Amino acid sequence: MIRRQTNDKNPNFHQRSNLWRKCTTFRKLRQIHASMIINGFNTNRFNLRELIYVSALVIPSGISYAHQVFDKITQPDLFMWNTMLRGSAQSPNPAKAVFLYTQMEKRGIQPDRYTFPFVLKACTKLSWANVGFSVHGKIMKNGFEENTFAKNTLIYFHANAGDIEIASSLFDSSVTTQVVAWSALTAGYARRGNLVMARKVFDEMPEKDLISWNVMITGYAKRGEMESARLLFGQVPKRDIVTWNAMIAGYVNCGLHKQALEMFEEMKPLGEKPDEVTMLSLVSACTDSGDLDVGEKIHQSVLDLGGGELSILLGNALIDMYAKCGNIDKSLKIFHSMKEKVVTTWNSIIGGLAFHGHSEDAIRIFKEMRRMKIKPNDISFVGVLVACSHAGRVEEGREYFNLMKHQYNIEPNIRHYGCMVDLFGRAGLLNEAFEFVDKMEIEPNSIIWRTLLGSCRVHNNVELGRRANEELLKLRRGESGDYVLLSNIYASQGEWDGAERLRKVMDDQGVRKEAASSLVDADDDDQETLMRFLFDSKPQTTINKKCDSIH
Repeated sequence: MIRRQTNDKNPNFHQRSNLWRKCTTFRKLRQIHASMIINGFNTNRFNLRELIYVSALVIPSGISYAHQVFDKITQPDLFMWNTMLRGSAQSPNPAKAVFLYTQMEKRGIQPDRYTFPFVLKACTKLSWANVGFSVHGKIMKNGFEENTFAKNTLIYFHANAGDIEIASSLFDSSVTTQVVAWSALTAGYARRGNLVMARKVFDEMPEKDLISWNVMITGYAKRGEMESARLLFGQVPKRDIVTWNAMIAGYVNCGLHKQALEMFEEMKPLGEKPDEVTMLSLVSACTDSGDLDVGEKIHQSVLDLGGGELSILLGNALIDMYAKCGNIDKSLKIFHSMKEKVVTTWNSIIGGLAFHGHSEDAIRIFKEMRRMKIKPNDISFVGVLVACSHAGRVEEGREYFNLMKHQYNIEPNIRHYGCMVDLFGRAGLLNEAFEFVDKMEIEPNSIIWRTLLGSCRVHNNVELGRRANEELLKLRRGESGDYVLLSNIYASQGEWDGAERLRKVMDDQGVRKEAASSLVDADDDDQETLMRFLFDSKPQTTINKKCDSIH
């Protein structure tokens, strides 16, 4: 039986019982929820508050469950509304906090000083300036503008997503001993890329908190000013994992992979435990540098960190690393060992297999993905179309291209069109390739035309090669490789006059053939360019988004 305890007079009353303190898993939460339903779900206000609080704020990723529970409460009080606003604002979908607030208004629920800061935090994360301005108006209307909590959040909002001048004026009129206000203004200038002003505010702070140090270090690191970042790093009185992550990610972004790994080695004897962001940065460093030996050591550190388990993000990153370092067997091993897979996991292995020419395996896994009812996205189709191209499966490639459009309602982008052009070109279907390009719904780019030109050289088609070259030169005149490809097509057909004329055009326009370039090199470069064009996503994007959270 769940103990009853209520205090309806205070809408923000919160005192947790032993029962709710022990509720730290979804299983326990569901058991208590079931007991509440049996005993009358809406009859005990204290337990309703605790149910919302635990599901929205205590259980990791429990906010969706909290929304389901909240929708069934007949008359949620202000504490429940504020708890849902808080949980939603810090969730991956902060827009729900804004929508919840609009529901509050419609129901006539009177907000308090805690309500608006949660909504403003959501607006800041979403960069919804207009909505934030509206919330600012509501704060003034309700008389909360001088409340310290509300004012600091207003400074943070305007500094990061609203009007920096308003943030500065609010700051000037506030109590300047508030370290939160100083940090908010520093973060705002840094996020907007104005490191000069950010540093000015930072240097003037009467007392610096760790957030301010991390904001400045991250700001310098994102701008590639690693010397300035390192100098501040050495001055931090006490570092946390965010401080180390900012430095490691900064070095990785600058291509200074050795320094990133050295930073990792430096933090270990100091007792600082790495987290997922740390390991994502280090895996990315190994991916970019192609250092398989170091990558395997980082892989072991990842396993040690997670007790042998791999998160989705780290699993995907390791699949990508091993594939790009040439060990596709390890990629497959990690893929099959992952207990939980999402569409990006499948994309990582399909793309890795396709990139390294394991076309049949890539197609097989794509089919398995569909059998398991995992909905493919645009990246999934890039991978399988590349695989079809390398395997010479023209009809299957056509089928997947049509499937993407008609069954999954995915509009083809330039990469999908590039895959199809490469598919037809490799198969020698040059007329079909050119017809396909002519019917494209988006403008073909230079990589499309160069792929066609390369196919014309392979299949010795002078006429179509001339047309591809003309289109290509409209987009990037002066590239010697494009002229050389067409010249070689003329030469392969014995049309020496055409080759000579083209050489003369190159001389007249001042186009010089690059030294140490051969036909074999050009072919390899074409393939590499196309593959990089098709597979241009990197785990570093995720790292940057995670590191943004300190702002």
